[in-house]
Amino acid sequence: MTGAAQETKQPIFNMDKIYVKDLSLEIPHAPKIFMERDNPQVDIQLHTQASSVEEGLFEVLVMATVTAKIGEKIMFLIEVKQAGIFQIRNVPTDELEPILAVMCPNILFPYLREVVSDVVVRGGFAQVLLNPINFDALYQQQKQQQAQATASTTTH
Repeated sequence: MTGAAQETKQPIFNMDKIYVKDLSLEIPHAPKIFMERDNPQVDIQLHTQASSVEEGLFEVLVMATVTAKIGEKIMFLIEVKQAGIFQIRNVPTDELEPILAVMCPNILFPYLREVVSDVVVRGGFAQVLLNPINFDALYQQQKQQQAQATASTTTH
């Protein structure tokens, strides 16, 4: 094998682009909500998604919905889709899924955290900092749930 032929088989992982794909902020009870003095209850829902753009290029999304409530009143609602385009080539198929589900979201999460924090402050509220996420644990949990779902459908 020539040196050039060996080079083409080396695994390739590059970030081609990181961007905010979608962003919304809703403050349904403004301006009265700003008069509230109670601390809000903040709920954070987080999801990831990956799709092929073309051969060797993948779009990965980390999506967050952050809802702050005082009682039943929504203080604010933020929805963010932080995205990245990643070039991944010459990687065994069984290694691709963990890269897309763990490695890429780990790269995108700090950007998502910054967007959420910035939008909350620009919306007139106290800063919200998202805690670090263990995407590997989330991935393992999803794999277990899929295995259990498969097992339960085959037993019925």
